[in-house]
Amino acid sequence: MKLKSLLLRSLSGLVYVGLIIGCIFWGILPFSVLAAIFAVLAISEFEKICEGKSPSSWPVRLTDMVGGICLAFSWLGYPLALWLCIYVCRLVMELYTKNSNPIQCLSIALMSQLYIGMPLGIMTYIGNFYGLHFILAIFLMIWINDTGAFLVGSLLGRHRLFERISPKKSWEGFFGGLIFNLLAGWLFAIGGHGFWQVDWDVLIWLFFGALVTIFATWGDLIESLVKRSLNIKDSGNLIPGHGGILDRIDSLLLVMPSALIFLWIYEGIVKVG
Repeated sequence: MKLKSLLLRSLSGLVYVGLIIGCIFWGILPFSVLAAIFAVLAISEFEKICEGKSPSSWPVRLTDMVGGICLAFSWLGYPLALWLCIYVCRLVMELYTKNSNPIQCLSIALMSQLYIGMPLGIMTYIGNFYGLHFILAIFLMIWINDTGAFLVGSLLGRHRLFERISPKKSWEGFFGGLIFNLLAGWLFAIGGHGFWQVDWDVLIWLFFGALVTIFATWGDLIESLVKRSLNIKDSGNLIPGHGGILDRIDSLLLVMPSALIFLWIYEGIVKVG
């Protein structure tokens, strides 16, 4: 039974990874469609698991999903203007839903946009303006960090990283992921030869690898905080052996904004220098 579960988990993980890599090499529009699908699924999951706190009708939830789609295509410009219209409409809709707790309902809806939609929109923005190969580098670092944290944490994990929120995570696992990502950064720098679409030396890649590890860990912990607050284990059961889509993209929801901030700071330093 355990072997069957492991095989199912591995197969579904390969499909998930294959979809992302395939869309990255296909182009920005297919990749944006994938980001929009992730936004719809993740927002739906998020609002569903929060339903006990503040039930929402399907028209309301559908409006929030459309908002996520607009954010995923915001790099085009006009979808961002459409999102602003949806934002205003969403506030007005709450006047007519007769919800017993409108503040909580709006808080959940707006968090779904900021916590899920905005980072996915930032992801496609980076992909369009900085290159999809750089997005691939970010995904690879997230996956490498997860792999290193799991392997080292499973073998050597003794000291809890954040026991109040995630009892299984350890400092040993965190540093394992960090070491794996520093190695990845070094390999990207010496073996990339322009493939990653950013002109960085080894030191910058090492710094970026450390940044991905830190924010990926925080992203995972934040979703664990949400789930622990709601007394649930997984955000859904869409991906066999992995849970919901929100469980899979939790790390990138913090990594993408931090990566964009890093890019802007780096560009500013280069221009000044």
